[in-house]
Amino acid sequence: MSRPVVGGGVKKVLYALQTAQRIGLENTAKALTAHNTCKACGLGMGGQKGGMTNEAGEFPSVCNKSIQAQSTDIQPGIPLGVLTHSLTDLRELDGYEIEHLGRLAMPIWKPKDSDRYQPIGWNEALDLAAARFGAATPARSFFYSSGRASNEAGFILQLLARAFGTNNVNNCSYYCHQATGVGLGSTIGTGTSTVELEDLDRCDFVMVVGANPSSNHPRLIHKLKAVRDRGGEVVIINPAKEAGLVRFALPKSVKSMLNGGDWIASDYLQPRIGGDMAVLKGLAKVVLERGAQDEDFITAYSNGFDIFRADIEATEWAEIEAQSGLSRAGIERVAGLYAKSKSAIFAWGMGITHHLNGCDNVEYIANLALLRGQIGRPGAGLLPLRGHSNVQGIGTIGVKPVLAKEILEKMEAAFGIELPQDKGLDTMACMKAAHTGGMDAALLMGGNLFEANPDSAFAEEAMDRVGFKLYLTTTLNKGHIHGCDESEALILPVTARDEEWQPTTQESMFNFVRLSDGGITRLRNVRPESDILCDLATRMMPGSPIDFTAFKQHKTVREAIARIVPGMEDLADIDVAKREFHVRGRLLHTPQFHTIDGKASFVTRPLPKRRYGLWLTTVRSEGQFNSIIYERTDSYRGGIDRWSVMLNAEDLAQQGFKDGDIATVESDTGVMADVTLRAFDIARGSVMAYYPEANCLTGTAVDPRSKTPSFKATAVRLISPARPATECGKSALS
Repeated sequence: MSRPVVGGGVKKVLYALQTAQRIGLENTAKALTAHNTCKACGLGMGGQKGGMTNEAGEFPSVCNKSIQAQSTDIQPGIPLGVLTHSLTDLRELDGYEIEHLGRLAMPIWKPKDSDRYQPIGWNEALDLAAARFGAATPARSFFYSSGRASNEAGFILQLLARAFGTNNVNNCSYYCHQATGVGLGSTIGTGTSTVELEDLDRCDFVMVVGANPSSNHPRLIHKLKAVRDRGGEVVIINPAKEAGLVRFALPKSVKSMLNGGDWIASDYLQPRIGGDMAVLKGLAKVVLERGAQDEDFITAYSNGFDIFRADIEATEWAEIEAQSGLSRAGIERVAGLYAKSKSAIFAWGMGITHHLNGCDNVEYIANLALLRGQIGRPGAGLLPLRGHSNVQGIGTIGVKPVLAKEILEKMEAAFGIELPQDKGLDTMACMKAAHTGGMDAALLMGGNLFEANPDSAFAEEAMDRVGFKLYLTTTLNKGHIHGCDESEALILPVTARDEEWQPTTQESMFNFVRLSDGGITRLRNVRPESDILCDLATRMMPGSPIDFTAFKQHKTVREAIARIVPGMEDLADIDVAKREFHVRGRLLHTPQFHTIDGKASFVTRPLPKRRYGLWLTTVRSEGQFNSIIYERTDSYRGGIDRWSVMLNAEDLAQQGFKDGDIATVESDTGVMADVTLRAFDIARGSVMAYYPEANCLTGTAVDPRSKTPSFKATAVRLISPARPATECGKSALS
């Protein structure tokens, strides 16, 4: 028998060492020890306490994701001879090969009537961009930022867009945690975490729902292991049995490595895809049946409980079991662990939000916490697992299509300007407008919007119908070489976070704002995003009352944010005081809810319709970050390659297949041909494939409240023999 797969371990240590040797031990040490926030997830690492120290002061706090991100930044520039190959040639490269080409080290431009990029000077490039936006109608343009950008660059971006005349301002959260913001807003009145990092050291129960932190937030595994060490419980709710959530060999623990890993999950439920609401209602039902609710808390701090309780009591166990795919006994077992806990934290990821009822899912996690008074006190609360290092900060400082009235008024008063009052388009609405020819220009700061979208064929067509696209990026990705055949694209190289010419700030998933020093020089012809945006703004709007030139000084930007954005007042002098801080006014350790009456609300929603057949969820591998591919195989899932689809062994047999067979997967949206079928420990009726490769199967329908696509629940069919197409989506395009 083969040895079971364990997360972490010697292989990850060796991989980290090999990566460091490839980019140079001196470069790696310099990058990791500098006072800069890690570029990977929003968990909390780096800043003024040191590059390998988290916001709680723990050292060494470094993981494989950190080293992978640094390996990207430290690469040399891509040679001009590579950049000027035809688009056809560049499309022969897969995601791994594109990532390892190197850094973009010069501005490049693809004219509308050309099939390749060519070098262009900075002044010429900025003049060109200003002319193209000047020729566009503001309503027919949009501005997008990834969660990697700094607070300073994000604030300038959204101010530039609104001064230009559009509220079509977006960030990547619409494709990840927007449902969290909406769902928490309707229950507790705030859209962010209610715990700080230290609370993970105070709790005795953690429930992780719809997330795989062993791959995507490795530093969290240390916290989960510590919960187990002090006698607490860690419950995982996930359709797939992920090896790193069962057992993990912690690289910084010799004992853990020698023992073959530590047990992480004390209990593990595997609901079928789309069964989350049924599970959460079932857990609440058990708490109520056992009288384990906190009546005093409910009476003092909440509304809507009686309606919520009546709905839970009316929900039959037969329906809960049918929808969830779990037994009543399993749900009762886990609910019993929660009922006896003293301080509980609920964490979740996109397995909860990437559904057409994602907001409902989040509301029921909040309901479950409210039921036992597990919000608004030390060691207990809600923790949405943010996947990018500053995605929360980008939202805080206004990179979103709708601003609070208070912020909009303060912005107008600060700059003596009238800003557009109409509601801007969310990310998918911008894409659909582009697809129908309704967008003339777009500015995309970081990220990979093409591959972030569902329905790859739709995304490529939509991007190509945007007449002019301006990209600000450190590296190339598939979004720069797809969706530009008939349109114009300009790509400007930017500094990485630790190369910024001035200090920048970022916000962790714990509402903690950190200061990055920048200052490392690697490439000579790259510029900070803030400088580029300011130079572009002065060209686009030479008579603007906003002095964008002044915003080239990050201190000036931070002072403006501190005056305008509630809770960010301490940002004004962070560069002088070097004092990092929690955003003021966020709900943490007192039950003071940000609602009209100061109380939280139990929200009651019906169960979604029961699902039949096979349902696909898209996931990431251990060797990737967002759409960036660092490794072609997935070491935490037995070394399978990325062109694989995972199913329960019984489902494989029922469909007439066996492990290792080649087949085609088809949805109502597209086709994924010649994939390898793999038997995997996953709930019956569930199918798992890698993002972004399987995006050709996912559709553009969105949750009506959060506008988030349903990446985690797509009806699919298996077809044999394999179709002749050998590339994802070919049949759908023909």
